[in-house]
Amino acid sequence: MSQLNLQPHFFEPGKRYFRDFTPGDDFYQALIDTHRGLSDAQSELVNAKLILLLANHIGDLSVLREAMRLARADVAEELPQT
Repeated sequence: MSQLNLQPHFFEPGKRYFRDFTPGDDFYQALIDTHRGLSDAQSELVNAKLILLLANHIGDLSVLREAMRLARADVAEELPQT
């Protein structure tokens, strides 16, 4: 069973980085660029598609369930009760 990696793990094959945080910065910039110029609805659709593409790439349901649990943990506490 695989475990969810919570440590920084960004890299680009064949590229050397001089600072440990640079690949994470590169990812964040690419994510911002992906959403630039989109409406809120378009950004939400891009996020949904990105989640499904990456989930398919990961494939391991135990890892995906753990990621969903962690992503929801703090958010669910803040949701109003219905």
